Amino acid sequence: MDLGLNGRKAIVCASSQGLGLACAESLAREGAVVVINGRHLDKLRAVAAELAHKTDAQVIPICADITTAEGRQALLAACPEPDILVNNNAGPPPGKLNDWTPEAWHDALQANMLSPIYLIQSVIEGMRQRKFGRIVSITSAMVKTPRPHMALSSASRTGLTAFTKALSLDAARDNVTLNQLLPERIDSPRQVAMTERMMAQEKLTWDEARTRITDNVAARRFGTLREFGDACAYLCSVQASFISGQNLQLDGGSYPALM
Repeated sequence: MDLGLNGRKAIVCASSQGLGLACAESLAREGAVVVINGRHLDKLRAVAAELAHKTDAQVIPICADITTAEGRQALLAACPEPDILVNNNAGPPPGKLNDWTPEAWHDALQANMLSPIYLIQSVIEGMRQRKFGRIVSITSAMVKTPRPHMALSSASRTGLTAFTKALSLDAARDNVTLNQLLPERIDSPRQVAMTERMMAQEKLTWDEARTRITDNVAARRFGTLREFGDACAYLCSVQASFISGQNLQLDGGSYPALM
């Protein structure tokens, strides 16, 4: 299927590894010009070169911290009229209520709610004027199934989810869609960290921890980065113009509720 993305311009945040890189690769494979982003220049340049070699797409590396105004401006300077924005950022670590200081709350809200909102504000009017825009925000399955140890992440990401849902109702008339991807148990660096945390807490081997995790997934396996990236590319496609304000869960069928 041709997704109609050849020549489209995309900004993919936090995309030097993991879920962001998976989205960038899928978009590049479809012929999009992709701006990738990270905080470590050498790593970012190496990833950009490899991605361009694999896909024959134009890949532009921008070293920037998107939680800062300067970092966001660097992305927009490299791609002032994006057709696609993929919001992504590292989430806060698991913890307990008494661990979360005012500074921790500020950092979580800045990284996972406010910075994406600021980027959306910067690009959406241009998208509406050009009558094409795709905004995809990577959040978490726990915006729908919160857990106590991940409440810091869930609270900040749910705020972004509510904002994008509200905005989607107005932007759809101009062929601008806003959707969320809700990952759970995708085999990414984040999942490696969660596995290592379980190993340390419960004195498990790597294989034991991985098995315990996948035993709680309906599909009995981790999701792949390719599966995740291709879901993002589809939401950015011309075929997905009638899909907006949605939360697509990529969890191997594990979500237990009806809606």
